[in-house]
Amino acid sequence: MGSSDENAEAIHFCARGNTEPRPSCGVLVAAAVQFGGLLNPLMNAMPERLVVALDEVPTLRAVTVAFVTEASHSRCGRSVALDRLCEVIVLLVFRRAIDLGTTTGPGLLAGLSHPTLHRAIVAIHDQPSQPWRIEDLAEISGMSRSRFMTVFPKVVGATPAAYLTSWRLTLGCRELSRGGRVKSVAQRVGFGSAAAFSRAYSRAYGHPPVAMRDARSHS
Repeated sequence: MGSSDENAEAIHFCARGNTEPRPSCGVLVAAAVQFGGLLNPLMNAMPERLVVALDEVPTLRAVTVAFVTEASHSRCGRSVALDRLCEVIVLLVFRRAIDLGTTTGPGLLAGLSHPTLHRAIVAIHDQPSQPWRIEDLAEISGMSRSRFMTVFPKVVGATPAAYLTSWRLTLGCRELSRGGRVKSVAQRVGFGSAAAFSRAYSRAYGHPPVAMRDARSHS
């Protein structure tokens, strides 16, 4: 959060670890946020650095003021408050990136910036276990099936089925890293069976899902 005095002026969002401030930017507060690394498609879609002037987003300014205030004082519940406020700040930065269309090619950010396609992507993210059909997603996007199948890969860079599978695997990997069992994880993220989940997981990551669980148990 850049500042020339005691008031935050901008959010400097660094997607891939380049946290050095620009020469003209003083740092008022800095925070590191974990997003699951390369497993998070939204992080891969974000630009290397995004600067959002707080004057452009009044809601973001209000939340940032609250964050800076909490960070500057040691009060009861400070850590919890900072965590929640940071989540809202990141969400608002993502929304700003989508509004600005800060993308140079196909990808998730381009899909979320699309005037109608974003509805299908949000539906996939919100309900990954839903047995989605192409017709369902096309209807949500207000398109015919053929139009949807043409537009989606051009904008997102993957077919709807491939994107859905990738998102389910991302969520599955995250749950496995937290100690979830393969069978229950497969059901929660939308695979018909543990075997189907294991095959897709192995193709995507080069090792079976039990390897993730075993690695965690020995860490």
